[in-house]
Amino acid sequence: MTSRQNTQTMKPATAAKKLGVYLQATPPEFQEGVVSRSELNALQADPPEWLVELRRNGPHPRPVVAAKLGVSISGLARGGVTEPLTTEQIEALKKEQPDWLGQERATQAEVRKESARLKEKNRAKRQEERDEEAR
Repeated sequence: MTSRQNTQTMKPATAAKKLGVYLQATPPEFQEGVVSRSELNALQADPPEWLVELRRNGPHPRPVVAAKLGVSISGLARGGVTEPLTTEQIEALKKEQPDWLGQERATQAEVRKESARLKEKNRAKRQEERDEEAR
């Protein structure tokens, strides 16, 4: 019995998400086809000029914009940012420091701090349970 390996493919939107780029800014041939796992790996390993340019200058999708600004995607929406932004626009926002950005960054810092506290608490609890089992 021989096993055939099926080529795993994905929609362009999924591939764009994995590449961290805004789908509508990609070339038409990327948007209209399907992307195989090997093609995705090749794009990640040796990105073509259009991909390098998109990653450098944008427009960037919301998750990338949020990460570059240090806020959550929800924080972007609360701040009124609903469209993709270019790197230039992101840098301008950082320099401008609107009130909402400072507030959302503080909120995000608190969320991270709380996540770290809970992670440490759970780690300590698991260690305590292992110590109990060892006795």
